[in-house]
Amino acid sequence: MKTTFQTEPVEKMGTDIEKITPFLWFDNQAEEAAAFYTSIFRNSRIDTITRFGEAASKASQQPEGSVMSVGFQIEGQKFGAVNGGPVFKITPAISFFINCESLTDINSLWNKLSENGTILMELGKYPFSERFGWLKDWFGVTWQLSLNRASQKITPFLMFSGSQYGNAEEAIRFYISIFRNSGIINTEHYKEGDPGGKPGTIKLSKFFLNNQIFMAIDAEGEHNFTFTPALSFVVNCETQEELDYFWNRLCDGGDERAQQCGWLEDKYGVSWQIVPSVWEEMLRNADPEKSDRLMQSILKMKKIDLLTLKKVFEQS
Repeated sequence: MKTTFQTEPVEKMGTDIEKITPFLWFDNQAEEAAAFYTSIFRNSRIDTITRFGEAASKASQQPEGSVMSVGFQIEGQKFGAVNGGPVFKITPAISFFINCESLTDINSLWNKLSENGTILMELGKYPFSERFGWLKDWFGVTWQLSLNRASQKITPFLMFSGSQYGNAEEAIRFYISIFRNSGIINTEHYKEGDPGGKPGTIKLSKFFLNNQIFMAIDAEGEHNFTFTPALSFVVNCETQEELDYFWNRLCDGGDERAQQCGWLEDKYGVSWQIVPSVWEEMLRNADPEKSDRLMQSILKMKKIDLLTLKKVFEQS
């Protein structure tokens, strides 16, 4: 069964402030990974680098003065990365689907990303693509490469497996009920007799949240991985009202134990960070002492209190 609800959004990604930004958790490789990705993808750059101050260093057990986070872009898609220690590991539950326009592009990216990595599906011809491959690079991030023209080059791809198997459609509808400018582009379900999934579960769904395209599937079988906070989605908010709205909606039914510093885990196990869009600007424009006060303040919060952060920032 295949259903189509809406055409793709007409607005392109790459605006100054994207509503939803993928965020990668590394042990101590954030800067190295960002440098590698921006060296192999077009339309790429490193935007910001922040370092651990005293408060953040104590909280994370990372060396003071070392790189804390990196903001970067590849193919116009913004990413964030943090050196958070060995607490969480990235898994294939969330990968990035890359639309490649030519054989030269896909072969070149495959060769660079697969070096010292792990092949999950060999690069080759499949019923659904003239050329496709799936791999885990040496930083642990997984990528799906496909020969396909699309305005959005990189698409987050969610796999609902294990205890979350069969929840993809429910989760998609939950997310599009929360974000504006959202909808389902198309969904294909498994039918009776189809290999690879139970009838009615999602074979592939393409949808958009705030005009950013995502993909999702239900993955049957024994998988030794699931969603983890190591790959989360940052929701950039302009006002306290927005912060409250996204926090309360995404927290509904989620794991309250995982809520801190604007970070939460929803009821499907997907992690989100609900943060003010001015946060990076505050840190960038703060002297070391003020930056440390900002970090001390945010570390005490679960849901972010924007007024409190602004008061701390404005203190002389």
